[in-house]
Amino acid sequence: MMTSIYRTTLLRFCLGLLLASLAATSFAAKKTTAPKSKATTAKVVKKAIAKPAIEDHGPGAIQGKYAKRANLKSESSSAQARQVADWVVDSGDNQNMPFVILDKKEAKVFVFHPHGGLRGAAPVLLGITVGDDSFPGVGNKPLSQVKPEEKTTPAGRFVAASDKNIKGADIVWIDYEGAVSFHAVVKGKPEERRAERLASPLPSERRISFGCVNVPVKFFKTALHASFKKSDGIVYVLPETRSVNQVFASFYDVNEKEKLASAAQDDPIAKFAAPIKF
Repeated sequence: MMTSIYRTTLLRFCLGLLLASLAATSFAAKKTTAPKSKATTAKVVKKAIAKPAIEDHGPGAIQGKYAKRANLKSESSSAQARQVADWVVDSGDNQNMPFVILDKKEAKVFVFHPHGGLRGAAPVLLGITVGDDSFPGVGNKPLSQVKPEEKTTPAGRFVAASDKNIKGADIVWIDYEGAVSFHAVVKGKPEERRAERLASPLPSERRISFGCVNVPVKFFKTALHASFKKSDGIVYVLPETRSVNQVFASFYDVNEKEKLASAAQDDPIAKFAAPIKF
């Protein structure tokens, strides 16, 4: 009789301990797995789906029916600068790299994003002598030995890259062999009046350098040099003594291309002729 009661009591006691243990475990589990607040959950989700920022270059090339054109926005330019910029964009000659148009006749530079949208434009100082050639060996001469007739800014298509000069200042090479580069305007000699010349509206006043292209300091940092930090680019220096075709062999007039393409589309016979190639 006592044995049966003892066993029953012991069984109830063990069962009570087991239930108490299960209740404590359940409570602890609920406490550690409590749902996160909405704000915390939102932060976690946002962090999980965040993507690298894509740089916005703004409006790109202007796409027409038969050709693409550079987007100069509201910036004024010479007809020659616009024609070359349109050709670069339409033909893809810049190979999807940033590019620069240097208009020597107007002493003005245009910097473009790879997609053909204008990044900025500014007046510049150029070689004091009019000419489209770089003299052999001029890049190895001390400045004191460079003759006046050798102080030219050469025309042509150049693969450009950022670098530093011997003083550690940032530059963008145009013609490495000829030691011609873009750089922020330097003070120079007082009689050269470089800052004053750079502010002059007359292109003829902006011819004073040994051949390098002096650019306004802020523009050089934020537009020109900034374009060449991540990659090389192409610089097109427009001629002043030769024709555009003589300097850029593959150049074509985008306006003429559009006219011919439009005429061929309207002429039922021309539609069956060989396609126009540029």
